[in-house]
Amino acid sequence: MYSLIEMLRYKRPEGSDTQREFCNRFLEPMFGLPDRHGNYTLSVGDKPNLCFTAHHDTVHRTDGMQQLIVTNDVVSVADSTKSNCLGADCTTGIWLILNMIEAGIAGVYVIHAAEESGCKGSKALVDDHPMWLSSVDAVISFDRFGDKSVITHQMGMRTASEAFAKSFSKALGMPELVADDGGSYTDSNEYSGVVQECTNISVGYYGQHGVNETQDLKYAELLATALVCADWSQLVFDRDPSVKEDLWEDFSSRGFSKPDESNIQAMKDLIQDHPQKIAELLDDWGINYYSLAEEAHIDDSRYYYESVNQDKSYYW
Repeated sequence: MYSLIEMLRYKRPEGSDTQREFCNRFLEPMFGLPDRHGNYTLSVGDKPNLCFTAHHDTVHRTDGMQQLIVTNDVVSVADSTKSNCLGADCTTGIWLILNMIEAGIAGVYVIHAAEESGCKGSKALVDDHPMWLSSVDAVISFDRFGDKSVITHQMGMRTASEAFAKSFSKALGMPELVADDGGSYTDSNEYSGVVQECTNISVGYYGQHGVNETQDLKYAELLATALVCADWSQLVFDRDPSVKEDLWEDFSSRGFSKPDESNIQAMKDLIQDHPQKIAELLDDWGINYYSLAEEAHIDDSRYYYESVNQDKSYYW
């Protein structure tokens, strides 16, 4: 796990010197030089049909190196006055991919540029339509908080089938990973118009984009082992990328409709008048602080994941 911790020390806003140093040290020895958009691509195996992705930028406001603290296998920023986030989004995804490459797992591996500024790198790559893309049945991003999600929808649109999500969990032997239609937006979404299955997988970070962001190292290690040992032949590819399936259309079929402005204002008033009841209702529905902040694109990390035991801390 020491390599992941060392990688997390780099603060990497897009275009920064530290981002360049990070890529020189961790990516280029394995991937070679990036394309003209800043994306790193490596193909392992003979015509692989799976693409695994992460991104090398973070939402840090300044570049340079940061000190970290590890407490009971949970890593976080040691001094929140000197860094606005940990950057496990998406450093952990890169670390997982490097492990898979070292193990010789067949796949096309892409570390995208500029995901945090609008998925610019992945959009440009898809627009270029490289030859390998025609052989790919699934694009799997490692860029999701928590430890349970196989994303099936991004921004309300289906990007992966339920059958694929179930087969992914089975292939890894991780039944705790389940289909999740609450995805926001990451690089895999850019591929959804041309690739059957485009998903995002939980990698064990919490409170992303904020000073209290953490990474569960035990979960990262568990997932890394599962990815290396996975039976990828069990994956099911069921989605038709030419068919647009809007989550709101499914809601409409069950009697729901898209909220209009008057309804939004009414809900705002209701929340202001009854915050306790609304919070309790969301909790009853299984919606926690992290997922709500993520889906609403709110950068507010006052609460964060804590290990049950807080007895030993290590600094880097």
